Amino acid sequence: MMRHLTPADYTRQPWKNGLGTTTELWRLERDGQLLARLSRAAVVEDGPFSLFPGIERNLTVLSGPGFRLTGAGLNLRCDPLVPVAFPGDVAWMASETGGRQSDDFNVMTARALPKPDVSVTTNADLPAKGTLALYALGPAWVNGKDMAPEDLILTDGPATVSGDGPVIVVRLFGH
Repeated sequence: MMRHLTPADYTRQPWKNGLGTTTELWRLERDGQLLARLSRAAVVEDGPFSLFPGIERNLTVLSGPGFRLTGAGLNLRCDPLVPVAFPGDVAWMASETGGRQSDDFNVMTARALPKPDVSVTTNADLPAKGTLALYALGPAWVNGKDMAPEDLILTDGPATVSGDGPVIVVRLFGH
């Protein structure tokens, strides 16, 4: 079964640290505990990231110059359309924003689950393994279904992605 979500289905909420807002695209919880979440946010200035103990994070810059994340002796460059994985329980600082906004796509998963596989593609045949979340950055089709930019499709089956626009592919709960 495929589930097609559009921006009308998403919710906005404040960041955990109160310094910005997140647009939550999809969330899965069990017994009040976060299992997985897909969201969008904007990094607009240098500053701290929210702490999420027990959560693995993956961030893909969608637009803007990107930035650097540093914390606990780790140093990660977040460049456009390059997924970057990092632990949620490290005190991360964003820097090198240059005062310019970078919009990003975020994946959060409970540490007890397999780490998500995140990639950016334009045309691909994806086998059924776990749950696929497909987020359109431009015009695309998934299994023949038209996707507008910022649409999200969730499926447990195989997916054929085609079109001119890149799609972020997130494989959750299985590789």
